Amino acid sequence: MVILTILILSSVSAYLGYRVWYLAGVLADQQDEFIGYSEYIEMLESTNRYMYDRITKSYDAMQQIDRLGAFEQDDEAGTTFQLLNQVIQELKDQFDGEEEKK
Repeated sequence: MVILTILILSSVSAYLGYRVWYLAGVLADQQDEFIGYSEYIEMLESTNRYMYDRITKSYDAMQQIDRLGAFEQDDEAGTTFQLLNQVIQELKDQFDGEEEKK
């Protein structure tokens, strides 16, 4: 009877040990995926910041070119100015909102 009890307890211990080892591997894989995901998010944030800066500089350069208001709002250049301004305002609202959250 004692041998049977020891055999059952050994089997249960081996099974539980295997489950712990397996779950530790799954947890390690999840952590690796999370690290990769956070690196991807950081890359996207830096790309967005770079694009925001470039668009802002382009818009400023276009305003300097049109400092006299020679381009009318109805032509292609005026439409481009309006679209760039809209994009810049949306990006500015997004980036300013993120900085306030931090």
